[in-house]
Amino acid sequence: MALNGTLQERIEHFFAQGAEAVGNKDAEAAFLELRTALEAGTLRSAEPNASLPLGWRVNAWVKRGILLGFRLGQLAEMGCGESLSFVDKATYPARRFSASDGVRVVPGGSSVRAGAYVSKGVVVMPPAYVNVGAYVDEGTMVDSHALVGSCAQIGKRVHLSAAAQIGGVLEPVNASPVIIEDDCLVGGNTGVYEGTVVRQRAVLAAGTILTRGTPVYDLVKGEVYKASDESPLVIPEGAVVVPGSRSVTKGKGQEWGLSVTTPVIVKYRDEKTALSSALEDLLR
Repeated sequence: MALNGTLQERIEHFFAQGAEAVGNKDAEAAFLELRTALEAGTLRSAEPNASLPLGWRVNAWVKRGILLGFRLGQLAEMGCGESLSFVDKATYPARRFSASDGVRVVPGGSSVRAGAYVSKGVVVMPPAYVNVGAYVDEGTMVDSHALVGSCAQIGKRVHLSAAAQIGGVLEPVNASPVIIEDDCLVGGNTGVYEGTVVRQRAVLAAGTILTRGTPVYDLVKGEVYKASDESPLVIPEGAVVVPGSRSVTKGKGQEWGLSVTTPVIVKYRDEKTALSSALEDLLR
């Protein structure tokens, strides 16, 4: 089964072996096949699936394959001589791109780790980082100081503004990664973490923080969105989310007149809102 089975069967087999898989050539071959498929975009740690309530399916076995790569890899010196050197697992070197890939990686300290998919038309401004298992679709801008965490799924024509942080997740393997769907605008210094799903065309204003424990108040529809045990936080399609605050109503917080930050949906995207991303097209 391990030698002749599907890639999924082989990954599951060698992952279950634990430390015994280290040094096994067949295990290394299975991992490299998985890493190659991730970089080609033919395999994803999470993928759209309209039949599921969330609209996405998590491929937990792919995450196990990524973790297998860390287990199999030994520390190695990498880089370009004395001018640029670093030490990492040999199974996860930095990716190298050619002009035929159609990806702009602008000089200045950016890195895309092996096992990440970056589509044609993507622009990576320095310094930025795209981690293993991430999927960055066509036409997306990854701006300076932005992070695309492990297994994060970024849609088409997304703008990740300067210092935007898209959290990653490898463990627990069944947990859904952060998902930013098509045509979203993620403002500067924004953080999206813990499996949050941002539906297409949404706008996250600068400084917005979204986590699994974050309630989001919708002033337009009069609703409050929260994560549950079964589902992550989901930002509706076209929502415009800004940092807000709510009063503390108990104890010393009330006595002292304190408030805590909370994201607020103030409107839904229209043609005027879409103009805020027009500058991006001029830079391509």
